Amino acid sequence: MGRWNSTSVPGFILMGLTDSAETQLVLSVLFLLIYLITVLGNVGIILIIHLDPQLHTPMYFFLTHLSFLDLSYSCVITPKALQSLLTSTKSISFLGCFTQMFFFIILAATEYFLLSSMAYDRYVAICNPLRYPVIMSSRLCHALLGSCYVIGFVDSTMTVSFISRLHFCKSNVIQHFFCDSSPILALSCSDTFEVEFIIFIFGGSTIVLSLITISGSYVSILSAILKINSSAGKQKAFSTCASHLLGITIFYSTTIFAYLKPKSSYSLGKDQVASVFYTIVIPMLNPLIYSLRNKEVKNAAARVMQNREGCT
Repeated sequence: MGRWNSTSVPGFILMGLTDSAETQLVLSVLFLLIYLITVLGNVGIILIIHLDPQLHTPMYFFLTHLSFLDLSYSCVITPKALQSLLTSTKSISFLGCFTQMFFFIILAATEYFLLSSMAYDRYVAICNPLRYPVIMSSRLCHALLGSCYVIGFVDSTMTVSFISRLHFCKSNVIQHFFCDSSPILALSCSDTFEVEFIIFIFGGSTIVLSLITISGSYVSILSAILKINSSAGKQKAFSTCASHLLGITIFYSTTIFAYLKPKSSYSLGKDQVASVFYTIVIPMLNPLIYSLRNKEVKNAAARVMQNREGCT
C-alpha cells in the first residue's frame, strides 16, 4: 500500500465499540439515555447557580465551568458515537476527526487545571477562612479560569498539530468510537517516537502539575481538619471536599490509565472501556456528585422552584 499523508487523506472510519447489531442497539439506547441525563444535569447545575444569588461564590463559579466543560465533552463525543451506532455512517473526514480531537484535548486539559483551581479554593476556604473573600477575589477567580483555558488551548494545539503532520499508510480504520490520539498514532507508518514523546511531555506535565496543586492543597486541608477539636467541625469541613475528591479520583484514575503509556501498550478493549467512562459516563456523574451530595445546591434548587411557582 502506498504512503498517503495528511494532505491527501479522504477521511477515517470509526469502527466503534462492537460489530454486533444487538449490542449496538443496546449501547445506543444506553448512550442516548446517558447523554440526555448529562445535558439536563449540567444545564440544570449552570442554571441553578446562575439564578440563585446565594451560590454566587468562587466554589460555584468554578463548578459552573466544570459543568460547562462536561456538557461540552459530551457534545463533542457522544453525538458522533450515537450516529455510528444507529446508522451505517462510520466515516469521518480528516478535518472533522482532528477538529474533534482538538476540542476533546482542550476540554480535558482545561478540566485538569480547573479541578486544581477548585482544590486551591477549598484550601483557602478551610485553611484561611477569614481571608477567603479577600484571597479568592473575582479577579483571581477569572485569572485562574483564564489560565486553565489558555493552558488547555496550548496543549491541544501542539498535540493536534504534531499528530496531523504524520504520514498514514497502514489503514484509515480507527479502532475506536472517537478520534483519540492513541488509535490514530497506531495508524501511522511514520516514526512516532518524537510525537509520542511530545504528547507524553505535554500530557504528563498537565497531569503532574495539576496533581501537585491538588495534593498540596489537600495535604494542607487534612492537616487543618485534624487540628479541629469537635467531630462535628471535622465532618463539616470534610463534607465540603468530599464531592470534589470523588470527582478527582474518578477523572484522574481513568485518564492516567488511558494516556500515560506508550502507543505499543494500547489495548483495544481496556482503553475503550476507560474512554467510555471519562468521555460519556463522568460528564453524567459530575452533576450527580456535586448536587446530590451538596445541601447548598439542593436548597438552591428548591428556592429556584419556589420563586418560579411564586412568579407563576
